Amino acid sequence: MQTQHFLDSYEISNDLLRLDVDVIHHFLAKESYWSAGIPRAVVERAIENSLCFGVYHRAEQVGFARVVTDKSTFALLADLFILKLHRGKGLSKWLMRCIVDHEDLQGLRRLLLLTSDAHGLYRQFGFEELGNPSRFMEVLRQNIYQSP
Repeated sequence: MQTQHFLDSYEISNDLLRLDVDVIHHFLAKESYWSAGIPRAVVERAIENSLCFGVYHRAEQVGFARVVTDKSTFALLADLFILKLHRGKGLSKWLMRCIVDHEDLQGLRRLLLLTSDAHGLYRQFGFEELGNPSRFMEVLRQNIYQSP
């Protein structure tokens, strides 16, 4: 279900057709620590297969987040960002509120995310360090987007 939320001259929408893939890809590939060098085709495929949220200032996209989910039991929050010029206005908190309140993400048994630097933000929405990290396993390809 598509949703829209408004705050001053900002808007959050989960309409995939409004997303500016150029803005998203540039940030993820060039400015993020978690997906440096990610190919555009991978970003496009990730968007197509996720519940996405765009943050807009008038018509310009200034933020993004996506949620990988089965909409029943599990979700993984990924790729959340606000562009530098729009930070410090509470947009990431507002975006998080819209995500955790979204009807497709209610009643989930587990909601995960990975972060190196935004623990304070996510704690405000109930996230905590893993209670039993030994239960989790991963295949991590740390520099998969970096050319040799």
